[in-house]
Amino acid sequence: MAETPHYDVLIIGGGAGGLAVASALARARPALRTAVVEPKDTHDYQPGWTLVGGGTMKAEQTRRPMARLMPTTWVRDAVAEFQPDANEVLLASGDRLRYDQLVVAAGLQLDWQRIEGLDDALGRDGVTSNYRGDLAPYTWQCVQNFSGGRALFTQPPMPIKCAGAPQKVLYLAADAWRRRGVPADVHFFNQGGAMFGVPLYARSLDGVMAGYGATPHFGHNLVAVDGARREATFERTDGSGRVTEHYDFLHVTPPQSAPDFIKSSPLADAAGWVEVDRNSLRHVRYDNVFALGDCAGTPNAKTAAAVRKQFPVLVANLLAARDGRAANAGYDGYGGCPLTVERGKVLLAEFCYDGKVVSTLPLDPTRSRRLYWWMKTALFPWMYWHVILRGRDWRHPAHTPHDG
Repeated sequence: MAETPHYDVLIIGGGAGGLAVASALARARPALRTAVVEPKDTHDYQPGWTLVGGGTMKAEQTRRPMARLMPTTWVRDAVAEFQPDANEVLLASGDRLRYDQLVVAAGLQLDWQRIEGLDDALGRDGVTSNYRGDLAPYTWQCVQNFSGGRALFTQPPMPIKCAGAPQKVLYLAADAWRRRGVPADVHFFNQGGAMFGVPLYARSLDGVMAGYGATPHFGHNLVAVDGARREATFERTDGSGRVTEHYDFLHVTPPQSAPDFIKSSPLADAAGWVEVDRNSLRHVRYDNVFALGDCAGTPNAKTAAAVRKQFPVLVANLLAARDGRAANAGYDGYGGCPLTVERGKVLLAEFCYDGKVVSTLPLDPTRSRRLYWWMKTALFPWMYWHVILRGRDWRHPAHTPHDG
């Protein structure tokens, strides 16, 4: 029987968090035996899908071969089970991997099946979602072909990845229709109670909605789609039952949750996410386990901007633990959401834990700007491919997280 492979650091997930950690470790400690478990052949720049759906980025610009980005040993497999008491991971193939330290960066899963009829309706007759990269071009096709009528946009219960994305697509579509003079009756059905979780930004976005003549419907959760009838059914969160709405265009944001293999594992918290300390990103029960990105049970926005701030903290604390030093690096909950309020203008929402508003630039954070559009469409993609995925600390792009 072949010996079970053993790694100093085993990383689960080849998304932004996993590749950033793997690259940073390769720079800081080249002698470490590391590996990334990732079944996908391609890596997607998911923040770009909104721009693809808005007609300002090509789908091929958001994809690169995983092999070109992988900085370490690549285990092309999926996780079936975590066994942290034995420091082992069981793979879908039946193989096992052992580790000294484990980093979980497995993202989240999109639960399309929780909306009745959606699988049959997606990708046809004006039903689309920018949360699937293959459907983002269809979103723009639908926006271009729309000649008038009712346009519905949905947002499910939190947490979801990029909480601003469900309304970014609304603004880009409404802006395109306004420029063409298309009569659009625009509605936003949100399970939550406000346009954004941070009140300062929510007030600004209320104004953006009003500017488009768009109607928000809070406390409405999409539960069914009838593609043949062009009807969407929503459950009211106040307990008053369901309401069915006709649509001519429907953009769906699916419900989301932690991957099933995390939910069923000893690593999970009560909600199914990896249970880590929100500052150190270290597991609260398994000292040799860390997590970052969408799968981490930290109360921050699930965005690439969060990963940008998380991975240097995680790497510093992981290396400190290896050396028997105190893990003093701390993540403050930073998240950033560049809200594309129209073609050419972005409102850059930045915030930390507990909704504390922060600003990287000394500018009024409630105003949309053309500068932020350039950042969203040019600077941020460049930073993603050349800074984050290469494991460079965003504050010092020429350096890596401090080693020792």
